[in-house]
Amino acid sequence: MDGGAQYNPRTVEEVFRDFKGRRAGMIKALTTDVEEFYQQSDPEKENLCLYGYPNEQWEVNLPAEEVPPELPEPALGINFARDGMQEKDWLSLVAVHSDAWLLAVAFYFGARFGFDKADRKRLFTMINELPTIFEVVTGSAKKQAKEKSTVSTHLSSNKSKSDMKGRGSESSKYSNKLPAKDEDEGLDEEEDEEHGETLCGACGENYASDEFWICCDICEKWFHGKCVKITPARAEHIKQYKCPTCSNKRARP
Repeated sequence: MDGGAQYNPRTVEEVFRDFKGRRAGMIKALTTDVEEFYQQSDPEKENLCLYGYPNEQWEVNLPAEEVPPELPEPALGINFARDGMQEKDWLSLVAVHSDAWLLAVAFYFGARFGFDKADRKRLFTMINELPTIFEVVTGSAKKQAKEKSTVSTHLSSNKSKSDMKGRGSESSKYSNKLPAKDEDEGLDEEEDEEHGETLCGACGENYASDEFWICCDICEKWFHGKCVKITPARAEHIKQYKCPTCSNKRARP
């Protein structure tokens, strides 16, 4: 559990960066690295916790031995519930506790380094702009985004995602929106507004028009190509793309 040791953010911006790093690591564990996380959370082992670190890494480990601990501890014994419920429900439960832990750590730093009312409010506002881990894991963040957007297009041809899905075309699986030099800036801004609420199913970050995205044909979540290690060239040869979570799904005993 040394991923975040000896690191003490002291300003609102530093605490928020710490929060985002830990959050990204835990989202990885519950999405792109879910198979590895599932295996490490063995119910036969002792009480285990899921830790997220500022460097965007995660770890399943025993709780800290020191009392009181240097930082607030995550939920204890997440492994014991693994085989007693549906996998998606178990992951959702871990996600909820992970959200609570991230807030506890952030405001622990705030209390320790004397954040005043304005600092605490600013920190919470920054945190609240991001979807929770629970929202990312359950897909509710995407649903909320779709409700806010009347048109969802990801390809430079301006086809909607629903239209692309209906046609089942190869181009529907990915979007590499690199704006042409002579493209009207007003159209770029309009597209950014339309897709600004779309979130990556792996990292939870917002859509950006200059990044390559790919859509899972099973769960229909969109991902940064870099988050799922898919390049535009590779995507051209994929007939049906499955994200890491859908690829790893299997019948649990």
